[in-house]
Amino acid sequence: PGGCPDELNITNPEMIKTVHQGYAEAGSDVVTTCTFGANRIKLQEYNLENKLHDINSAAAKNARGAIGKDRFVAGGLGPTGRFLEPVGDLSFDETVNIFSEQVYALKYGGADLIIIETMMDIREMKAAIIAAKASGLPVVATMTFDETMRTVLGTPPEVFAIVAEGLGVDVIGANCSLGIEGIYKAIVAMSKVTNLPLIAQPNAGIPYLKEGKTIFPATPEEMTEYVPKLLDAGVRVIGGCCGTTPEHIKQMGSRVKGQGSRVERPEIKSTRLASRSRFTVFGNSYAPVIVGERINPTGKKPLQQEIKERKTSIIRKEAKTQQEAGAHILDVNVGVPGIDEPPAMQMAVFAVNENCQLPIVLDSSSLSALEAGLKAADGKVVINSVSGEEKKLTTILPLAKKYGAAVLGLTLDDKGIPPTAEGRICIAEAILK
Repeated sequence: PGGCPDELNITNPEMIKTVHQGYAEAGSDVVTTCTFGANRIKLQEYNLENKLHDINSAAAKNARGAIGKDRFVAGGLGPTGRFLEPVGDLSFDETVNIFSEQVYALKYGGADLIIIETMMDIREMKAAIIAAKASGLPVVATMTFDETMRTVLGTPPEVFAIVAEGLGVDVIGANCSLGIEGIYKAIVAMSKVTNLPLIAQPNAGIPYLKEGKTIFPATPEEMTEYVPKLLDAGVRVIGGCCGTTPEHIKQMGSRVKGQGSRVERPEIKSTRLASRSRFTVFGNSYAPVIVGERINPTGKKPLQQEIKERKTSIIRKEAKTQQEAGAHILDVNVGVPGIDEPPAMQMAVFAVNENCQLPIVLDSSSLSALEAGLKAADGKVVINSVSGEEKKLTTILPLAKKYGAAVLGLTLDDKGIPPTAEGRICIAEAILK
């Protein structure tokens, strides 16, 4: 008590290996490293930040040593415990760096995949995913929701699913905080907006204190009853969080391996965008979306002056007004000649994030400004725009891929705008490809 659990990887590795072995013997295909708090910020609380690499690499080696080569080691990432700007004081880049240090050490130790768990801030999750994806390892990501089906900062399961899918995560889902009934509700919500395989890692019920001890009330039998419903909802990975013992895993696992899903999930063919707290779906049979275009300084001298002075009162007012008027997504453009556009774009995106619940269209011809906006945005945005021009394809599409954005495609290329519909379709196909 009072010590750093992650440090046990180097001070008492046999204890850690014993825990892993218990779950391997119960039938687990994957074990997660004991590194939930082994990021730089958490380790600083114990003056252990200089041992970050040793702790994480040892954790992966301990897991491998306990389970052998026939099972998989998941390198575990937990939250930093601090919020990103503008809610907190961590910058997006610094957060990516913090997770990158841990991911590198876990990969060095032999982790087969990265699993990001118990996240409550969607932007911190985005930073962790970007760091994990850069490793080349498969990435699993789970967020934590309360009884209202929101994270602490207001993100519902659907928004998380849309954002994580855009970022290229391999498996998504929910863990912790709720028992298996609550996790099931979160999973069902995700399954309606993504075709990705889902993961459920519930607590063994909602914990309570009894005679000074934390009790997790759900029995292995009670949790196992939910397994068929989880499989039908699209779950392909089942595990446990707080309170789940090897016996829970043994019984749940045997039910998983004895039964497949009875339900075929329909393929989702639509474009999905999100803010921190709301999502928008369009394309195919869905209704068109209305883009609010008022946050654009062209021909608006008061807005131009405010952007130059790094003020946001007009942007905030326009964001609220356009949401109330029925816009589905908001265009954000800060292209005033002579300004430093990247910090202006960050400022504008933060202002929109804070004052309305609509997804954002980032509208700029500056790559650095687009990237600043992508880092500042809470959810999944649209980049306006990409065309068939070679320079645009090779610069904007990599940004969209890295930060999980959609793109607005313009059917023109280095030769201009084709005079025929067929010519424009060829450019559209080239952009898609």
